[in-house]
Amino acid sequence: MTLKTTLMGAVAGAALLGSSLAATAEEITVAYFLEWPMPFQYGKAKGIYEEEMGVDINWVAFDTGTAMSAAMASGDVDISVSQGVPPFVVATSAGQDLQAVDVAVSYAENDNCVVAETLEIDKETASELAGKQVAVPIGTAAHYGFLRQMDHFGVDIGTMDIVDMAPADSAAAFAQGNLDMVCGWGAALRRMKDHGNVLLTGAEKEELGILVFDVTSAPADFIAENGELLATFLKVTADMNEMWNSGEHTDEMLPVIAQDAGMDPEATAATIATFVFPSVEDQLSEKWLGGGAQEFMLGVANVFVEAGSIEAARDSYDDAVDSAPLAEAASGS
Repeated sequence: MTLKTTLMGAVAGAALLGSSLAATAEEITVAYFLEWPMPFQYGKAKGIYEEEMGVDINWVAFDTGTAMSAAMASGDVDISVSQGVPPFVVATSAGQDLQAVDVAVSYAENDNCVVAETLEIDKETASELAGKQVAVPIGTAAHYGFLRQMDHFGVDIGTMDIVDMAPADSAAAFAQGNLDMVCGWGAALRRMKDHGNVLLTGAEKEELGILVFDVTSAPADFIAENGELLATFLKVTADMNEMWNSGEHTDEMLPVIAQDAGMDPEATAATIATFVFPSVEDQLSEKWLGGGAQEFMLGVANVFVEAGSIEAARDSYDDAVDSAPLAEAASGS
């Protein structure tokens, strides 16, 4: 199995590139996901970020959080919205100087693995997954969830044929009957469920301590040089979340978010209903950036080390989180 080789090669290359291109005062590049509807996309589509920040923004869509890490390492991306914690941990464990600056979204129900319906395998018979072929986007939240679930069910991943594949691609292959199990999120996960079943629900995963949340991340040097600009970006994001969470702007925001996400309104509503967008106050609390997120990052790293996916974990991930820009955003300064 080449799981470790694949992952370490990717992160090592990203770490060595370094964040060489600093953002200019006129333009920044922000990474995000298609088919991953979030309130910030209303502000993106309406030009609110550019208006508030006074810069042009080049928005670039990505397939995975590991690709975001590589783009930030090469200096091609300044801010990544909704990067999964596992790819963030993989990158920072490999030496890439990234920092998480907010909790973008929590979504235990919207990231999972699906077993082909023809196998008729459920949580009672999960041991039968030994020897099966599974497509997993390596180094992502879905990869972490896969490892934790297989450990819970006592399935030796060394017996499995693990293929590194983006969720959209694996969903298509799964529909054609070419894979036994696939792992992913968002719209791809919904398509996967058309041809199979999950082993554990989001609530069941949370009971096992399998949390699923994304962060907004950025290279440390970008944060150091553009702290005020980043704080404004986070404030607009928080404003969009507050608009959505109020429930008073759904009719206005949903079609705009759907179009920007490349989805129809019905699918967008179904997906976003499984998301939680914490308030800034919650994000700055002990549960999240006040300590809980850092502890979770260490737990994720230890799981990857145990699985042989990364060489070593950091002693602590405290310095991989910078809550100062979010605190500044909260103060309105």
